[in-house]
Amino acid sequence: MKHILFLVNPVNHNGDFIYLIKNASVVVKLVLLLLLTFSIVSWAVIIFKIMEYRRARKNSQRFLEFFKKNKNFSEINANQSLYGNNPLGEIFRYGYREISLQSGRGQALEKLDLDSVHRALLRASNSEITRFERLNGFLATCASATPFIGLFGTVWGIMSSFQQIGIQMNANLATVAPGIAEALIATALGLFAAIPAVVFYNLLLNKLKVLIAMMEDFVLEFLNLSEKLSR
Repeated sequence: MKHILFLVNPVNHNGDFIYLIKNASVVVKLVLLLLLTFSIVSWAVIIFKIMEYRRARKNSQRFLEFFKKNKNFSEINANQSLYGNNPLGEIFRYGYREISLQSGRGQALEKLDLDSVHRALLRASNSEITRFERLNGFLATCASATPFIGLFGTVWGIMSSFQQIGIQMNANLATVAPGIAEALIATALGLFAAIPAVVFYNLLLNKLKVLIAMMEDFVLEFLNLSEKLSR
């Protein structure tokens, strides 16, 4: 008799997340879809930026070693293999172009306008910093916006639960629980999108600071070498 009662007992889907999402309201489904999109795009940005910073630091280190060993500007400029995803190489190219322009105007190396060279190097450095900051803003937006988007889905789901209470005139747990459960899924997914974005945004920011420090040091080293040439 016990086995018969067990077989006829209906299956409870209240704890099944897929079932709750399928039966959620349209607004909650749209919120979940938006949060999922944020999460996927943020992870794509994280992977891309980590690889980009890693390559930039490796290539910059290689370029810096070559620059210190061979301080002939024309030979360094001719070595095009050193310029792939390399902020130091781009800064060098701007500085070398300014020196070449001054030399092309008949100005001797002993009379270099170092202020113009410095401005050219700073323009190149700022351009590279802007390039490396690209897409980082999306992670900051994701980190700050997705918890509130998830909260909106939660509030909407709870409102739907209270509406069901009013329609059915019944406030028992079976009536309220599914709506609250689907609402809390929105909050959970919002945090799932926000937490990695916060963590990796700070990590990428630290990696960018390292690259900026390398660029600033290289600008000073380039200027020191230019000053020696102008004596």
